[in-house]
Amino acid sequence: MSKIRQRYDDEFRKNAVKLSYVTTKPIKEFCADLGIHHSMIYRWRKIYTESGEKTKVAEQQDQLRKLQLELAELKMENEMLKKAAAYVCHDADAQE
Repeated sequence: MSKIRQRYDDEFRKNAVKLSYVTTKPIKEFCADLGIHHSMIYRWRKIYTESGEKTKVAEQQDQLRKLQLELAELKMENEMLKKAAAYVCHDADAQE
């Protein structure tokens, strides 16, 4: 039997992290009230600060992800341009 993976939006995560720092309950009990596993709150604390801002590490990871995506797009574009240039050169040679 497969489980459906629950996805939580950023706002929920931020609020959960904020509340986790101010609650007097144990983390396991706090997480049970939210309906999440206690390991998730620790993972989310690595992404968000007590005030709900992203940590520097999370910001750097987001920036890295964007740069990697841009690099992949540029590589594909470069390959397409190489093929187009080869086709144009080959076609020009055939006409001569």
